[in-house]
Amino acid sequence: MPASNSHTYARTLLPVTAALWLGYLLALLLLDALVSPHPVFPAWYYLINGCAATAILGLALWSRGHVWLGRAFLPLVMSLLSVVPVVLTQIVAMQMRPNMATSPEAMLSRTMPLLFMALILTAWQYGWWAVVLFSGGMAGFTLGLHLVFYRPGGPSLVPQMTVVVIQTISLLVVGYFISTLMRLLRQQQASLTQANAKLTAYAATLEELTISRERNRMARELHDTLAHTLSALSVQLEAVKAYWDVDPAMAQPMLDTALTVTRSGLQETRRALKALRSSPLEDLGVALAVRQLATETAARANLRLKLELPEWLPTLAPSVEQCLYRVAQEATANVAHHATAETLTVQLSCAAGVTLRVSDDGRGFDPQHADAAGHFGLAGMRERTQLVGGELTITSQPGQGTTIQLTIKDAPQ
Repeated sequence: MPASNSHTYARTLLPVTAALWLGYLLALLLLDALVSPHPVFPAWYYLINGCAATAILGLALWSRGHVWLGRAFLPLVMSLLSVVPVVLTQIVAMQMRPNMATSPEAMLSRTMPLLFMALILTAWQYGWWAVVLFSGGMAGFTLGLHLVFYRPGGPSLVPQMTVVVIQTISLLVVGYFISTLMRLLRQQQASLTQANAKLTAYAATLEELTISRERNRMARELHDTLAHTLSALSVQLEAVKAYWDVDPAMAQPMLDTALTVTRSGLQETRRALKALRSSPLEDLGVALAVRQLATETAARANLRLKLELPEWLPTLAPSVEQCLYRVAQEATANVAHHATAETLTVQLSCAAGVTLRVSDDGRGFDPQHADAAGHFGLAGMRERTQLVGGELTITSQPGQGTTIQLTIKDAPQ
């Protein structure tokens, strides 16, 4: 995890830490008032602790202080959270008579929640070795306070040393688990960042591939419409030019034919542009879009249409619907332009997955020869099918028609 992000995350804990500290002090105050008729701890103990908690809250809300203090920001917060309560507790214990409330165990129970808060910040920000230094530092600091306040002939230091050992072990165990969880979190975040980068690269590649395929489709559309029309028109006009001076009567029908070819090409070009601009899937849904596509193709190519569509289709993922529509579009366009067929059959079913079948009774072809020739339409259909995990089958023989079947068994929804 980057240092800047780690600082940001740690600072978000500070208002919560200050609120917990103030709530903890209030709970101790109420508990002392309910358990004992006389105050167990003096008022200045709660006042100083409250001021320290308020100082942490102020540091958390002071945005310029983060920049001004720099790397000393979090160490200052952790010092207020750990050193102040330990010092105050030791002073109170030395001023009061020995009793249950001032025993080493009772003092440990008062300071441990606050030490755990400081430990969480340490593990969150700095990791396991900082936890070891923090635990060892607090042990040395606490032992030093006991030695400073120790008087010959006074209570033995063995209970205090035992409590320090328990405190250190507790901090180390809890700190180890927190630092381990933070390390795993950083690793997962790094893995997620890498996966996101790979996904972004894959999406960019897929977008480029989609754009390339769409360009190829546009090239095919223009080749099958505008280029064919202009080629036929060029031939007709050359014939008109040749006959114009020799036999004007013969040139007139040729000119009429050229005009007919021009109008037909214009209609085909407009149809292709409309197909490129429209979004029938968004407007109609996949079933109605396929119906409209088949109907328009059959009418344009003067084909007899056999259409079998289900009354209901399950909700499909947009990628699956796009694949179904584009394969149907490419297959029906091939029938209209290349098959020399009389009948076009389009079937769509959802019995076991989703199946699209487009067949004709035209002249057919050799699929292996078509693959070797590198026809972009067939390659594009296979690529689209692979992207959605489907299976594309092309069955055809010369003189026996063609059947293109797309099957998606586990269609994502």
